[in-house]
Amino acid sequence: MAAASQTVQERYSRQVLFSGIGPEGQARIERAHVAVVGVGATGAAAAGLLARAGVGTLTLIDRDFVEESNLQRQVLFDEADARDSRPKADAARRKIAAFNSQIEIRAHVADLVPANIHQLLQGAAAILDATDNFETRYLLNDYAVEQSKPWIYAAAVGSYAATMNILHRRNPEYCRQPGSLHPGHRSAQVDRRATR
Repeated sequence: MAAASQTVQERYSRQVLFSGIGPEGQARIERAHVAVVGVGATGAAAAGLLARAGVGTLTLIDRDFVEESNLQRQVLFDEADARDSRPKADAARRKIAAFNSQIEIRAHVADLVPANIHQLLQGAAAILDATDNFETRYLLNDYAVEQSKPWIYAAAVGSYAATMNILHRRNPEYCRQPGSLHPGHRSAQVDRRATR
C-alpha cells in the first residue's frame, strides 16, 4: 500500500508544487467527480486532461461511435477504434484506464434525455458540456439549475471555439428552458445553419 501511495504522490507531484493546487487541492481533485457529456473533440481532450490531473471519478456519456473522420481531432481514439466502430464512451474509458488506472471511469453509451439524466449524472459535482446540440445543452442547463451544479459549456466549430462557466448559485435562471426535464418535452428546435 505504501508503494502505491508513493506512486500517486510522484504522479501528481508537479501539481502539488503549484501554489494554486498544493496538497489540499490535489486531495480535492482526487475526491472529485466530473461528468463529461459528449466525448468528441472537445470532450475527449478534456476527459483525458481531467484523468491525467487525477480527478477521482469521471463519468463519460456519448451516444456516438468512432469513425475514421474523428481521428485527426479526437485525441483518445485510434484506427482500431474506428475500424471496429467502437462506442466513443467505451473507447475513451479504455484509453484513459491505460494511462491512469487509479481513477474510476463510468462510461455510458447513451443519449442523455430527461428519463435518464438523474441516473447518469448522479454524484457528479460538475458537468462539462461538450455536446453538439442545443436540446441536450438546454437539458443540462435545467439539470444544473435544479441540482445547483456548476455547468461548463464548451464547443468548437471550424476555427471558432467558445467556453462558458455557469455557476447557477449566482445566476439561477441562465438559459432556463422551463419543463425540459419533464418526459416528452422537446426544447425549441434550432436551425443548425444559423450556428455555422
